[in-house]
Amino acid sequence: MFGVKSNPMKTVLVVDDEPLLTELLEFRLAARDYNPIVARDGREALARLEDSAPDAVVLDAMMPVHDGFEVLRRMRASEAHALTPVIMLTARRGEQDIVGALELGANDYLLKPFMPEELLARLERLLKDAP
Repeated sequence: MFGVKSNPMKTVLVVDDEPLLTELLEFRLAARDYNPIVARDGREALARLEDSAPDAVVLDAMMPVHDGFEVLRRMRASEAHALTPVIMLTARRGEQDIVGALELGANDYLLKPFMPEELLARLERLLKDAP
């Protein structure tokens, strides 16, 4: 049927220590029929990965406990999450940070401040292309 999504609801893990940002992303993702779950630091992100098996992750680089680079490193070393699409969403705009994240296995890198519609478009593309 035209306009009806045939895919089941996808779960997206949003990892960021900024409450206003996570609330915004939760709202925007839910409005697009995603199931958003939130982690506020790297340790919580690793726990949510295990108990929710998200279809994709939106990951900040600068967080308490474990930074986003460490979370990404652990994901890519894990058989269960090695292929989970990851978008780094961060204010770290240095070339070394961007290249480092991509070399660690990030699928995309988006700088803050960002446009929510752009993030959603990138996320949709990654989920469409995911195995």
